[in-house]
Amino acid sequence: MVDEGRPLFLQIAESVEDSIIDGSLSEQDQAPSTNELAAFFRINPATAAKGIAMLTDKGVLTKRRGIGMFVADGARELLLTERRAAFADRYLDPLLAEARKIGLGPDDLARLLAERSSTTTTEGNAR
Repeated sequence: MVDEGRPLFLQIAESVEDSIIDGSLSEQDQAPSTNELAAFFRINPATAAKGIAMLTDKGVLTKRRGIGMFVADGARELLLTERRAAFADRYLDPLLAEARKIGLGPDDLARLLAERSSTTTTEGNAR
């Protein structure tokens, strides 16, 4: 999982976020402790704590004194909203800019998307 180009604490936070988004961690579930994360990813507990603190600051995790960190109510929806906005910024805006340059309109893009999403390669990747 380790991506050498990105800070480890961000990767830890994203890993926990992914678990919330995919449902393996539900709202009110206890999140992994910093020590569990540190052991699993073989990193310094302070690095794991920094990722957990980031999620706490964002309102994704809440601390229950003496018990641990738990997934906050509304965390999944918060993360989905955030990821959808990031998706639009990262992928859709450049796509739309390029489409305008080459004369493709919304209907053309919708048709291309439908065509590409209905076909798959032999490896199972969308084409």
